[in-house]
Amino acid sequence: MKNSSWITAWIGQQPKRASSSKPGTKGQLAPTITPRLLWRLAASVMMVQGVLLGTPALAKVEQNTLSYGALLEKIQNGDVSKVTVDPATKIAKVTLKNNAKETQNVVLFDQYPELTKKLREKKVEVDVQRSPDNSVAVSIAANLFFIFVVLAVLTVIFRRSSASSGQALNFGKSRARFQMEAKTGVTFNDVAGIEEAKEELQEVVTFLKQPERFTVIGARIPKGVLLIGSPGTGKTLLARAIAGEAAVPFFSISGSEFVEMFVGVGASRVRDLFKKAKENAPCLVFIDEIDAVGRQRGTGIGGGNDEREQTLNQLLTEMDGFEGNNGIIIIAATNRPDVLDTALLRPGRFDRQITVDLPDSKGRLEILKVHANNKKLSNDVSLEAIARRTPGFSGADLANLLNEAAILTARRRKDEITSLEIDDAIDRVTIGLTLNPLLDSKKKRLIAYHEVGHALLSTLLKHSDPLNKVTIIPRSGGIGGFSQQVFNEEMIDSGLYSRGWLRDRITMALGGRAAEAEVFGDAEVTAGASGDIKTVATLAREMVTLYGMSELGPVALESPSNEVFLGREWMSRSDYSEDMAIKIDRLVRSIAMSCYEEACRIIRENRVVVDHLVDLLLDQETIEGEQFRQIVAEYTQLPEKQLAVSS
Repeated sequence: MKNSSWITAWIGQQPKRASSSKPGTKGQLAPTITPRLLWRLAASVMMVQGVLLGTPALAKVEQNTLSYGALLEKIQNGDVSKVTVDPATKIAKVTLKNNAKETQNVVLFDQYPELTKKLREKKVEVDVQRSPDNSVAVSIAANLFFIFVVLAVLTVIFRRSSASSGQALNFGKSRARFQMEAKTGVTFNDVAGIEEAKEELQEVVTFLKQPERFTVIGARIPKGVLLIGSPGTGKTLLARAIAGEAAVPFFSISGSEFVEMFVGVGASRVRDLFKKAKENAPCLVFIDEIDAVGRQRGTGIGGGNDEREQTLNQLLTEMDGFEGNNGIIIIAATNRPDVLDTALLRPGRFDRQITVDLPDSKGRLEILKVHANNKKLSNDVSLEAIARRTPGFSGADLANLLNEAAILTARRRKDEITSLEIDDAIDRVTIGLTLNPLLDSKKKRLIAYHEVGHALLSTLLKHSDPLNKVTIIPRSGGIGGFSQQVFNEEMIDSGLYSRGWLRDRITMALGGRAAEAEVFGDAEVTAGASGDIKTVATLAREMVTLYGMSELGPVALESPSNEVFLGREWMSRSDYSEDMAIKIDRLVRSIAMSCYEEACRIIRENRVVVDHLVDLLLDQETIEGEQFRQIVAEYTQLPEKQLAVSS
């Protein structure tokens, strides 16, 4: 057991876990492998290879063989003329007198004195021929190969150890993507539909290019610009356009990249970012989704020792602290300005807050023109009509709309995008994917009555928006059909909803439920109107508590948003007493019930046209708004101004 001592020593010298106080090094293996241990390991491998490969391999025995006893017998009888012995393989080749052309093989023992004795007595010719022995060369080659493998493994281990230790030291380095010349590939010409925001940001570009125009009259460059807007309105695109126009060094980073689980790392990254920015001033620093790091302080349960709060404190200090940052403009983007810390929003840090609103009809047209440059549109496609049909769409929604239309065109093997693909793309984006039509059944007829109830009320009600189309083709998400209107864009964008429009909106939403009750009876009313009822409850409550359109008078009893922000309040707080809550509930129910009775009355009085429209809808599965209004006009005294959709 001579080798057991150094094996035991080798086990005792195994690397132990290093206890380092540096972040990221906890649990790493300390490289304690010594050269002495390395040579011992290599020597052991060589010894094993010498044992395995030092003995020559036994040659394969051919089928034409003799036994050792048969050979002695033939020598005694004088039948053997020659014997060739190979000491390395322990095989003798025997040549017989009666067959000199062929030899027979005999496997010898380690010692064969009786054979030697008989060969001498019979005077048989004996020849000794040793076969080449390559075992030594093979053993040396194998040993060198294993030594090379061991050295390669150890090299990889040492490199990983050094890389991990170096990475631990780089935790505090900023991960901002840096471009010396802002080659974003985007300019203000590529941004459309948000002209007001472009005009304000154009001044920032002029500040960077020609600062003397402003400093000569005492104006100073703004330190920060905060872009506020809904998702998809183009905030990040605007920042890229500013960098492309200014042609100055551009740093881009996300707010979430500052915060790590190790305390102090985020603040260190903020310091490193501003250090690099000062070295390349004048420059732009863009922080996307700043709400990830700029939320209000004091909202953590664990007190003030929060990593995010320390990062925010460092950011506040760098933006407007004891040391000025001349020539550095911070551009940040967020869609949650309500959760940002007030110290971050004050002048001197973010001097300007630019709201990037959803585009209006003209803005949507400009956005569509930008995204339609690389699309093959048919002559019957009108971008103006698409812009009118898409109120509330953001720039990202419009880009997705044209892309979906292009995908549908390629799937249908067409060369150009037609109006049909545009219509299907709008329905797919707003409602869902088209499914196979339903078979003729009671369910299909019930859905037809439900949708015709919505469509008829949207056509007959005075303040309702005109109908675009009604269909019973099912959509993904459990939608059996839908009735689509063309909303008044000016009213939707401005938020100036009239009382008549709100009541007609509630009545129209209850049209499907009213048609089911009038045609099939209360016992056959389905749960298909659950979404409509939620809309009714929301609108009726807003009329009572926000808009002052009830018997309670012009009193605002609730906030527009009752969302709870963790840290600001733990639960929603009621702004009124329990007695007032009872009155609100009664008024909400009163509005809903009066509108429902109105919807039932209109359906009951126009039952003939309802049945006719249902039969036509079951046959065509889709009725356009113009055709629907013409059929209704034949049965009712429909005013001329409601016969056509505003163009």
